[in-house]
Amino acid sequence: MSGTAAVSLAPAAYAPPAGLAAVRRGAFAVGAVAAALSLLGAWMDRGQFFRSYLVAFLYWLSIALGCSAIAMLHHLTRGGWGLMIRRVLEAASGTLPLVALFFVPLLFGLPELYRWARPDEVQADALLRHQAVYLNAPFFISRAALYFAIWCGFAWVLQRLSARQDATGDPALPRRMQMIAAPGLVLYCLTATFASIDWLMSLDSRWYSTIYGVYFVGGHAIAGLSFAVLVALYLSSRGPMSAAFRPIHFHDYGKLLLTFVVLWAYFAVSQLIIIWSGNLAEEITWYRGRLLGGWSGVSLALVTLHFALPFLLLLSREGKRNAGRLSVVAILLLVMRWVDLHWLALPALSPEGPAFHWLDAATAIALGGLWLSAFAGRLARRPLLPIRDPFLPEALAHD
Repeated sequence: MSGTAAVSLAPAAYAPPAGLAAVRRGAFAVGAVAAALSLLGAWMDRGQFFRSYLVAFLYWLSIALGCSAIAMLHHLTRGGWGLMIRRVLEAASGTLPLVALFFVPLLFGLPELYRWARPDEVQADALLRHQAVYLNAPFFISRAALYFAIWCGFAWVLQRLSARQDATGDPALPRRMQMIAAPGLVLYCLTATFASIDWLMSLDSRWYSTIYGVYFVGGHAIAGLSFAVLVALYLSSRGPMSAAFRPIHFHDYGKLLLTFVVLWAYFAVSQLIIIWSGNLAEEITWYRGRLLGGWSGVSLALVTLHFALPFLLLLSREGKRNAGRLSVVAILLLVMRWVDLHWLALPALSPEGPAFHWLDAATAIALGGLWLSAFAGRLARRPLLPIRDPFLPEALAHD
C-alpha cells in the first residue's frame, strides 16, 4: 500500500487496537492494588514511603515530560519520524495533569525528605537560614504549580491544534504548532532545570551544579523516547499499524535514541570532570558518597547498563532495525532510568548504601498502573496517525 493511498483512507482505518481497553483496565487494577499496599506501607514506615514515592513520581514524570518535549521537537523540526509516533507522544504528554496530582502527596512529606523543611534544623544552620528565602514550603509549592501549569498548558494547546488538523486539514496549522513548540521547548528546559533543583538537588542543599538541570532533561529524553519506541513496537505488531510501520522508522528511532544516550553520558561526564578538577570540599562530597561509598556499585551499573551496553547495541544498523533488539535496549534504558533516579535522590537520605525496600516497587507500580491506564485511555481516543498532516505521505513512504 502506498503512502498516498493510506492517507486517503478514512480515520477508522487507523483506529486504535481493541486490546488497549484491556490494557487500560488491567493497568488500573494493578495500580489500585499497589496503591493500597503503598498506603499500608506509609502507615508502617512514613519516612521510607516518601523516599520511595519521590523516586516513583520522578520516574513517571520523566516519561510524560520526555514525550512532551519530543513532541515539541517534532513540531519544531517537522521531521517525518515524529508523525508515526505523534499520537503516542500526545497521549503520554496528555497525562501531565494526572502527574501533577501524583505530586500532591509529596507535600505532606517535605520534612521527611528535605532538611530545609525542618524548622529546628533551619534555625540551627546558618546556610539553611540563608537559603530559606528560596527554599521554603510556600514558595516551593508555588513554583511546582507554575511548572505544571506551563507543562500542561503547552501540551494542551498543541494537542488542540493537532485535533483541529485532523478535523479540518488546515495547511496553516503545522506552522502554528511550530511557532508554539519553539518557546515551549525553551520554557520546558528552564522549568525542568528549576524543578531538578527543587525536587532533587535540594535534598542536599549544601551541594550545587550548574549542569544538573541539563542532566535531568537528558534523562527525560531517554525515558520518553524509550517508552514511545516500546508502544510503537506494540502497535506495529497489530493492525492497522502493522502495515504503516517499516523497519526504517525504527532505524530512525534507534538513531535518535543513540543520540540521547550519548548526550546523557556527555552531561554526566562533564559534570564529574568539572567538579573533580575543581576539587572543592563542598562540591566533591556529593560524588564521594556515590563513587567511593556503598553506592559505588550502582555508579558502575549506570556506566555499564545506562551507557556502554546501549551504546554498543545501538551502533549496529541491524540492531536499530530489529524489533526484538530495539525493545531490549528500550526496556533496559527504562529500568536504568529508575536506577538513575535512585542514584540521584537516595544517597542524600541513605548515605550508607542502597537498600531495596518493597515500597520502592509498590509505589512505582502504583503510579505506573494508574499512569498507564490514563495513557491507554487517551491513546484510544483518536486515530493512530495524523491523517491530514501534509507530511504524512512522505512518512509512510519512507524507505
